[in-house]
Amino acid sequence: MPSAAERTRTLVQSTCSGVLLIPGAEGHRPEQLAPEARAVGPDGEIFLLYAADAPPVRAATHAVDDELPVVLELTDVAPVSVPHRIRGRAWVSGWLTCLPGVAEQGRTMLRLEVGEARVDDLWGTAAIDAEEFAAASPDPLHAHETELLQHLAAAHGDRLRELTSLLGERSAGLVPTRDVAPLSLDRFGLRVRFSAGPGDCFDARFDFPEPVREVSELRREMHRLFEAARA
Repeated sequence: MPSAAERTRTLVQSTCSGVLLIPGAEGHRPEQLAPEARAVGPDGEIFLLYAADAPPVRAATHAVDDELPVVLELTDVAPVSVPHRIRGRAWVSGWLTCLPGVAEQGRTMLRLEVGEARVDDLWGTAAIDAEEFAAASPDPLHAHETELLQHLAAAHGDRLRELTSLLGERSAGLVPTRDVAPLSLDRFGLRVRFSAGPGDCFDARFDFPEPVREVSELRREMHRLFEAARA
């Protein structure tokens, strides 16, 4: 399974929504606190791009000792329609500073020095220290996950439904009309949500024999998984 640090790095470097929680900025709208872009530097620092007049930029500019304590809150929502679409959240806390002259005119780059992080997702809850975060890598499929899950949901619903044959005792009581949707995908496997309604659903994890490194390897493992369901 992916480590907590890897899962957090994946969320930070994905396109999931993120906002900066800043002391004294509670009255601002969420979109004013959301960076236009995020990136992780070689030492684990997080770079956040904002409009030059955005509240986080103003707050960091006037911070005491040029360091502002903040929390980057990330919310991961499934890219397909499923009950309970929020797949997880992560909170990365640290200190914010301005990097003048780095961004194009009208924009300001901010640097978040990571102190610690916490993730609460489909795998569970865990704390991550700055060293673990810096050493981790995002999941190699994260840039393709949305497209792949949406394709599975739109074009391969019948194949997903056939995965019930691999559930063993958990398949007892499943009815043919039960909703099945791909929930998440990473280098270790596929997670599917089986549902008969918002209050009646469960997830099943289908692990690959070996972690995949790229989309071509993923296609091969998905083919093997579907063939196993038909066997």
